[in-house]
Amino acid sequence: MYINTGYLNHSHLDFKDKSRPLVVGSCGIYRLSGDPRMPTYRPKGRLDYQIIYIASGLGHFHFDKPENETIVPAGNMVLFRPKELQKYEYYGEDKTEVYWIHFTGSDVKNILRSYGLQDNQRVFPVGSSLEYEQIFKQIIQELQRCQEHYEEMLALLLRHLLIVFQRELTCEHILKNEYLDREMHSAVTYFNENYNQDISIENYAQTRGMSVSWFIRNFKKYTGMTPMQFIVSLRVNNAQILLEQTNYSIYEIAKIVGYDDQLYFSRLFRKQKGVSPSQYRKRQPLA
Repeated sequence: MYINTGYLNHSHLDFKDKSRPLVVGSCGIYRLSGDPRMPTYRPKGRLDYQIIYIASGLGHFHFDKPENETIVPAGNMVLFRPKELQKYEYYGEDKTEVYWIHFTGSDVKNILRSYGLQDNQRVFPVGSSLEYEQIFKQIIQELQRCQEHYEEMLALLLRHLLIVFQRELTCEHILKNEYLDREMHSAVTYFNENYNQDISIENYAQTRGMSVSWFIRNFKKYTGMTPMQFIVSLRVNNAQILLEQTNYSIYEIAKIVGYDDQLYFSRLFRKQKGVSPSQYRKRQPLA
């Protein structure tokens, strides 16, 4: 096991300090290899804040209650606030490497919010970056060397870390939204162009590399309807136009919009429009 740590004034005690907006208390690295298990259990938490960055492997965290378990993989950052239960373990078999930092101050809550770390969130997907590790190592060195103005430098380095975390979080959010918008727009286009064909929602999602439940849930957020509701709406609306503007029979219209069963089509049309196809046509003014 590899450990490298640094503590403010060489003290291992946690503390609360409101004399300055941001105060770094300690920082370190844990890298497990052969050790079977490294547990931490603080039932009443600490007086300060703690950030844990999972650089590799896994962390096993128990938020709110000791019996709860959340496995946090590499590329995520965990934030503990003062007096929160802290129970977590690292295992050698996972080859876990973590970087941690404890900090306090008079304005920590607002500082965290300003960098996008919301009060109701504990795990943040910040991705993997050598820059994170370099900043943590700089903080450790500052704590170990205690050069002139090092406490001010510690606060600046922590802000630097929070800024690069925020950039990654913002970038990931934008990429996710772009991906989501692109996929949902593609689905709407595909359904519009193929609404009268035999469409399998499951097959469509799989061909796009999406789980069916994820696709249905996000398509509904995007359009207000499930994919099948959207397709039925397209079919019925186009059937309505054909009833208004053509002399095709109801059977023919049902076939055109994708239904071989005229009776089934008529039931769907009535459900959508409140009247049967024949009743709807009778209501139209004569040309």
